[in-house]
Amino acid sequence: MLFLKIKIMEIENGLNYRAEIVALLESVKLPTEDLPASLENFLMMHEGEQLIAVAGIESYGQCALLRSVAVSPAFRDQGVAAIIVESVENMAAAKGINAIYLLTETAEDYFKRKGYLQIARAAIPVEVQKSSEFSHVCPQSAIAMEKRLSVTPNIA
Repeated sequence: MLFLKIKIMEIENGLNYRAEIVALLESVKLPTEDLPASLENFLMMHEGEQLIAVAGIESYGQCALLRSVAVSPAFRDQGVAAIIVESVENMAAAKGINAIYLLTETAEDYFKRKGYLQIARAAIPVEVQKSSEFSHVCPQSAIAMEKRLSVTPNIA
């Protein structure tokens, strides 16, 4: 008799899960002190009761800053990051965002594989440059990247 263990992972809005999101971000040594007051633009993935991944955007008009992409160490190398990042990109496109920017010190190669291009920090729109992540949380040595999105009309 063959038994298969199927993992069911669900993605949902992070609005009501601030404590769990902060705990995951801190466990992977990502900043939390500048998280937005509302996490309505954050998505989280969980398996059962365990939070396993999070990612969010800060919106600035038609562009956004991708931030706080984190996967629990036990779930890395299983495609979880790709799922949560793609989900956030789809959410952003549905909100009319046409470009996502990010700063990274460790994941440049990963984001290149996901279609992000390295750009000069000065090429990032001024409104994004004013974000706390950009202006004082991430060091000047962090690499700036951009991904253009195909905007999906939000039809109600």
